[in-house]
Amino acid sequence: MTSTSSHYDCVLSSPLGRLGLRFENGQLCRLDYLPRNTPLKPAASRLARRVHKELQAYFSSPVAHFSQPLTLDGTPFQQRVWQALKRIPPGKTLTYGELADRLGSGARAVGNACRHNPVSIIVPCHRVVGAAGIGGYSGQTRGREIDRKQWLLAHENAASRP
Repeated sequence: MTSTSSHYDCVLSSPLGRLGLRFENGQLCRLDYLPRNTPLKPAASRLARRVHKELQAYFSSPVAHFSQPLTLDGTPFQQRVWQALKRIPPGKTLTYGELADRLGSGARAVGNACRHNPVSIIVPCHRVVGAAGIGGYSGQTRGREIDRKQWLLAHENAASRP
């Protein structure tokens, strides 16, 4: 996906860099990490302003609640995983295997669903970690994406497990 702000309904600044929000039919469908030099784009709609406010509240206090309606394009299994992710409270983590057991699936399948999460932070895939460490984030196991996952877990005072 190109990172120009014109592809987003709102581009905001966050402790993790620029975030691009896209809405479809009055519902949030994408939250993307964008390059730091992406121009900011103010929230023009009431819904975009609400999501922006909720994200700001989360970055101030990790127990803030997200209430916006979501349109998440994914397989039925991905939908099940994403719903399960929303039930993991701030400050808590599950391993990929633990979540897989709850869903009657495999850890790799859960990891793959997390990788394709279109609205990370709001659907908190960062709260799923590896059995022997932090695991991955957005399909990466090192670099900027892992730095983001570590920041999110630290923000929520969550242990990433040994």
